[in-house]
Amino acid sequence: MAEAAKGGLSLTGLTKRFGGFVAVDDIDLEIQRGEFLTLLGPSGSGKTTLLMMIAGFLDISAGDILLDGASIKSVPAEKRNFGMVFQGYALFPHMTVRQNVGYALDVRGRPKAEIEARVDEMLELVQLQEFGHRKPGQLSGGQQQRVALARALCFAPPVLLLDEPLGALDKKLRIEVQDQLKDIHKRVGTTFIYVTHDQEEALSMSDRIVIMQNGRIEQLGTPTELYEKPRTRFAAGFLGKSNFLTLDDGTYALRPEKIDLAPAGQINGAARLTGTIRDITYFGAMRKYMVAVEGRDAIEVDVDAWRNPHELREGQAVDLGWADHAAVRLDES
Repeated sequence: MAEAAKGGLSLTGLTKRFGGFVAVDDIDLEIQRGEFLTLLGPSGSGKTTLLMMIAGFLDISAGDILLDGASIKSVPAEKRNFGMVFQGYALFPHMTVRQNVGYALDVRGRPKAEIEARVDEMLELVQLQEFGHRKPGQLSGGQQQRVALARALCFAPPVLLLDEPLGALDKKLRIEVQDQLKDIHKRVGTTFIYVTHDQEEALSMSDRIVIMQNGRIEQLGTPTELYEKPRTRFAAGFLGKSNFLTLDDGTYALRPEKIDLAPAGQINGAARLTGTIRDITYFGAMRKYMVAVEGRDAIEVDVDAWRNPHELREGQAVDLGWADHAAVRLDES
């Protein structure tokens, strides 16, 4: 596999205004060469607008974008040489898979032999060697998305931008393609900038995650850092699930799976709270318990079904406990 050109990006004071509305607000961000960076946030958080400015599809209201130290603020999208993958695939229906994959090289006037060799390489990368002569309409959704990925990588871009690329796939297929994307990223070494609102997708695929809210960066870090040490209530609630406890010295986030649950009087260690099971939901490998605690919001407790030694039932009195380090104090400023 020929190594793709790599690209490091620096965003400085990047801002996008639509009239009086600020969609992206003064963002500074260093994107490392060859990393898998995910922009994560709810609808309207500014993640797609930020991606479109990086791509060159939207003008910048203020700030700058540097590629390997050189400003590309005034460089049109077609000259930035970035790869792009959308949710809708955007394949040419009248072309074969091979023609779609090699299109970017063809329009660049590359020799036919070079195009054929590179297309072979890309089809091997996405494991579609036997489908080269089919049309997109003869492929499944997951296969079409892999063709779109191969086409975007065929000309060895320094940066690959992916805008909700798996949104049209069902959950099982989406997980399969996630694994393939991770493997492809490792093999090609291209900088991936990935937009999604799917928290599990972000956690499982990314080197680092940018959590966005209201056009700004809420928190930036590795999946482990963000999950284990969220700084704000929004970060703790958006990336995974959290219970929020207000104590004398502040507000704390407590993940449901970090709570011990036992019948009243049987907790291993000192009970932190006592309550009554209000609802039990079975998810196969895990059971979710909603525990009503007087004077507080209901507490969610997630327990591995096969590890739970207690036969707990709705209406039963229970104790809740957790380790000191399990509850994370949040920044309320």
